[in-house]
Amino acid sequence: MKTKGTKEWADTNVNCVDGCAHDCRYCYAKKQAIRFKRTTEQDWHIMAVRPDDVAKGYRKRDGRIMFPTSHDLIPADPSFASCMVVLEKLLRAGNEVLVTTKPHLDAVRYICNNLERYRSQIQFRFTITSMDDAVLKYWEPNAPSFQERFRSIEYAWHSEFKTSVSIEPILDSSLQDLEALYDTVEIYTTESIWLGTMNHVKGSVMRQNGVKLDPASIYRHFVNKDGLVRFKDSIRNAVGIA
Repeated sequence: MKTKGTKEWADTNVNCVDGCAHDCRYCYAKKQAIRFKRTTEQDWHIMAVRPDDVAKGYRKRDGRIMFPTSHDLIPADPSFASCMVVLEKLLRAGNEVLVTTKPHLDAVRYICNNLERYRSQIQFRFTITSMDDAVLKYWEPNAPSFQERFRSIEYAWHSEFKTSVSIEPILDSSLQDLEALYDTVEIYTTESIWLGTMNHVKGSVMRQNGVKLDPASIYRHFVNKDGLVRFKDSIRNAVGIA
């Protein structure tokens, strides 16, 4: 059986909010929620806490839990406090948690400073898709700038937390720009850097907005890079590797 999607990173996942204020153009969770009429294009950015998911108890699960997967951790949003309640419940139960986020520095500081006793159970996976803020602003309109994301991974690394990076979807239009991003975040990465192309968006839209790299060229360029590089299923499937 091929491993893909969230299963490449964790055995199970947990979410406690509907919607996401980052409102990324390529977001699969958003597309699915609109498709099944759970939200609208206009309302997705409104983050609605699911009280039952916050209030319930969480037990120790087999394997690693990814949290969150369909929303993000945004300190300025009222949902942030509920997210931290759920995260601490997962950790208190003894779970290993992969904290996935387009990182806001204040959120990373909160976790590092307030959940330090669970450091051995936490790995951050920071989504950092380009160093070009104009590119980020188009595809991820309300998400943090590159500088804030870089300061976040730097802070977590200095706080001695495990760090990893997701460059998915790759938003740069040249291998040189992508390599510069990789080399920049590598300094503060302790575990892995994942590369993946954009899914669920028409190729013509991607090309019109500067996303032109094909999976085969990415694979050839990075396959011998170093021990940190990992390829998502979008690249593995395109080049026919396990």
